[in-house]
Amino acid sequence: MNLPNTITVSRLFLTAGFILFVAKETTWGYLTALILFIIAAISDFVDGWLARKMNLVTPLGKLLDPLADKILVCSAFVFLTAEGLCPVWVTALIIGREFLVTGLRQIAIEAGQVLAADSLGKWKTAFQLTYLISGMIKLTLDTMDSVEPPLSHLYALTNGAWLLPVSLVLAVGLTVISGWNYVWSSRYLLKGS
Repeated sequence: MNLPNTITVSRLFLTAGFILFVAKETTWGYLTALILFIIAAISDFVDGWLARKMNLVTPLGKLLDPLADKILVCSAFVFLTAEGLCPVWVTALIIGREFLVTGLRQIAIEAGQVLAADSLGKWKTAFQLTYLISGMIKLTLDTMDSVEPPLSHLYALTNGAWLLPVSLVLAVGLTVISGWNYVWSSRYLLKGS
């Protein structure tokens, strides 16, 4: 297994750690989960960059990388929904879109085609990660007895300020638009032609 694929597999373990620590529902549990989530999110960029830079793009990496990303992001959305920070319909929409795109990519592969990721999908991921990290910061700071500067500035951003709602609205909008783009670009495959 090459280095980029090893990093991708490590993201699955980081996701398992994230789930384990958020379940603790304590300050240190949330903080540890937040750190693991940020490392996992960074690893998503690193493994793809290394695979392209070192010319180590493999079929295994093409399968595992988006799978690891989806597991990480969907786990965090489910958790924030359970904590009351994210509406259920948003999490259902995001998970539904991921299943849809995965299915369309599988249909394309079977037809000998490739459905490449578009820039909207990358922006969608960026705003989803912004929302998820902001939500985790809010939960972590909510469990602290007192929040002093510089943490109070983070608290102001995430607790009722603009960052959480704006990043969620943009993530939802881009989820819908990029999902539609995948459907539109694969319409010939769906018609069986």
